[in-house]
Amino acid sequence: MSAVTTQALPSRQRHSPGLWTLAWRRLKRDKVGMVCLAVVGFFLLLMIASYLGIVAGNWSQEVGVSYAHPIFMAGEENIEAAQMGSGSVASNVPTADLSDIDPLAPRYREWEERTAKIQVTETPRAETLLLGGDKWGRDVLQKAIKGAETSIFVGLTAALLATIIGTFLGGLSGYLGGRVGDVLEWFYNVFTSIPYILLILSFAAVLRQGLDTIIFILACTGWTGIYRLVRSEYIKHASREYVKAAQAIGATHTRRMFVHILPNVSHVSLVQLSQHVVQFIKAEVILSFLGLGVPVDSVSWGTMLAEAQTELVIGKWWQLAAAGVSMAILVTAFSMLTDSLRDALDPKMK
Repeated sequence: MSAVTTQALPSRQRHSPGLWTLAWRRLKRDKVGMVCLAVVGFFLLLMIASYLGIVAGNWSQEVGVSYAHPIFMAGEENIEAAQMGSGSVASNVPTADLSDIDPLAPRYREWEERTAKIQVTETPRAETLLLGGDKWGRDVLQKAIKGAETSIFVGLTAALLATIIGTFLGGLSGYLGGRVGDVLEWFYNVFTSIPYILLILSFAAVLRQGLDTIIFILACTGWTGIYRLVRSEYIKHASREYVKAAQAIGATHTRRMFVHILPNVSHVSLVQLSQHVVQFIKAEVILSFLGLGVPVDSVSWGTMLAEAQTELVIGKWWQLAAAGVSMAILVTAFSMLTDSLRDALDPKMK
């Protein structure tokens, strides 16, 4: 009777679902995790659209007056717009006093007034933008979208490279052991003995500015945590029965490492990848804020926060709010998604 019942069952019911199928089912039951996944997916789509020029393609164009107000502040006084409308430039120091210091001061003032008149007659600019404008009249919303492209691209790429490096070196050290493990352990200890932020800043100060440089710095300094976890997993799995069975049928060391063991420890690398994306986005923002990140002709959330320092003194807060809120939403969603992934990939969870 049992044999007949077994034959009557569909094939999909006779086979237990795999690790990734079970993980996806557990993730779908996590409402917070699914919301965070949707938020992260939205930012990734926004990054792709910005890279293709679908959105924020003209982020560097001066479409508004200097420090254009956000649209919800349209009724408030805008000194910059009034100056451009009248064709004059306000100055707290009289021209006569400036002449005593610099004989060319009147000429400077004439040039400023002439430039303002040209801007008013030839290039009319908006007095308000959706989320306001910066000092040069660039749209803060478009800058935030373009900055998201830069920061997310750096975080994803650097985290992927660091995960590959840490997984590969951790697998070699944990599986082979011996002298290879000792050399890699010494290499790991050298990197971890130096404070992480000092290591990043030292690399950034020596190398030239650029996105490729930031990615290289973060990948070369962020693999150590992944290495440690993957190494311990390989040590644990190397002595298990399925690896010994693969050895008995003649599987090579490379096949045992990357075909048999790696799929069983890949969930560790995946969770670490998600965690490092968050860390590297914040690291890129810090480097750009300190002037060691993206080039001057690019924009990221870090450069926007750096510009906002001087703007806050004169009460222009909207660029800080746009960059800070965007970063906070993405980092929070990614961090909570990492926790959901860790729970979903845990085989002990039901």
